[in-house]
Amino acid sequence: MKIKNRLSLYFALLGSGVLLVVLSAIYVSFYSYIRSDFFSHLNDRANVAAQLYLKADEITPDSLSQVRNRYLKNLPGEVVRLYDSRNTAAFITDEKQHWGRATIESVRRHKYLQYSDKENQVVGIYYKDNQGNFVILVSAQDIEGSQRLRDMLQTMIVVFIVVGALLYFISRLLATKALSPINNVVKQMQLIKATNLSMRVDEGNGKDEISELARNFNRLLAHLENAFELQKTYVTNASHELRTPITTIIGEVELALNKERGHEANRQTLQLILEESERLRDTVTGLMDLAQVDMDYTAAELTPVRMDELLWEVHEFWTNKFGAGLLKINILSLPENEALLNVPANRQLMFIALNNLIGNAFKFSGQKTVTCNFYADEHLISMQIIDSGIGIPNEDIDKVIKSFYRSHNARNFAGTGVGLYVTQKIIQLFNGSLSIQSMEGMGTTMTVDFLRENRG
Repeated sequence: MKIKNRLSLYFALLGSGVLLVVLSAIYVSFYSYIRSDFFSHLNDRANVAAQLYLKADEITPDSLSQVRNRYLKNLPGEVVRLYDSRNTAAFITDEKQHWGRATIESVRRHKYLQYSDKENQVVGIYYKDNQGNFVILVSAQDIEGSQRLRDMLQTMIVVFIVVGALLYFISRLLATKALSPINNVVKQMQLIKATNLSMRVDEGNGKDEISELARNFNRLLAHLENAFELQKTYVTNASHELRTPITTIIGEVELALNKERGHEANRQTLQLILEESERLRDTVTGLMDLAQVDMDYTAAELTPVRMDELLWEVHEFWTNKFGAGLLKINILSLPENEALLNVPANRQLMFIALNNLIGNAFKFSGQKTVTCNFYADEHLISMQIIDSGIGIPNEDIDKVIKSFYRSHNARNFAGTGVGLYVTQKIIQLFNGSLSIQSMEGMGTTMTVDFLRENRG
């Protein structure tokens, strides 16, 4: 069953249930009122009977006539009996003793009695008179009241059926309208294929569950797009980047084996093999980093990473490698609330990103001093890694973050062109941004920013 049909059915059942409770309450109230009203009429009849039979000798003929006119119209199935202190019928013959001794005594004991006997309602009163103490019992059928109740019940059944049907169709219309954004999202989802994972569904401007569903689906698409992009990077670049150094190594080894060579020539061959092997190692490492970025991000839970502490860990790593003083960290600003220094991220991946940036700064500046400025306030965490190295040509600034791309002035340095791509990917995954300012021959500034309004 579709959701809109299920919602319509649930709403109709709920509305019908409430309506049934209300109608039942009205019916019970009306039923109680009619019974109470008829008992009141029977009580009046009993008192009129007392006036007619017990007080007739004490009132004028005119008054007696008025009483008789009031009592003229009998109720359906009406029975009136008067019993004296010996429980014997008085004034009205009762050969078959219509009411038993127990009922009469109950009236005498409680002074008043009312109950239902099958279709009849009965009222009994205890009446004291100068002629004696009497029990007066009146019984009748409330045919008119019963008919009213039947008519009312039929009307309520019709109302219940009609309103229940209206509730279902109205709720179906409302459910269709409420779920129309989901239908739109589903239609957009159906257009997304493996070849166009860059498409996104419309998240709308609302803050309801449908918008949340669209946002989470878009987040899933981003992860899938990232995974496909990494796979494409492997397929596109791995064969070329791995084949080149392997071909060079094989060629040099074959050349060395096929002809006698001197010591210096062999040394040069081994040196070339070493360089190509290192290049091959760096390529494999870069490819493994690409895979690790996607695997760690999708598998590991995000935790608050305090960025100033992480930066000092990176500082310790490079101090142990190159010695003290080469990596300078300047703390420009810190917020009073230390929680504002946290970024939801994967600590290991964030360490790789910062480490890559500082490692590139040392590599392309010939291990000269690298400066890192750290700034944090209520809205922003910013880190600037500044070197005085070879710089990046202006036309290549937007290209160096692509996988395996290397500027012409960086090809004499060891590397594969993967590190900056991996770094930019990690920072992007944790809702940060990486910007590059550089001038060829003058050095480079890499800026990593995390805005608080973008974190979540």
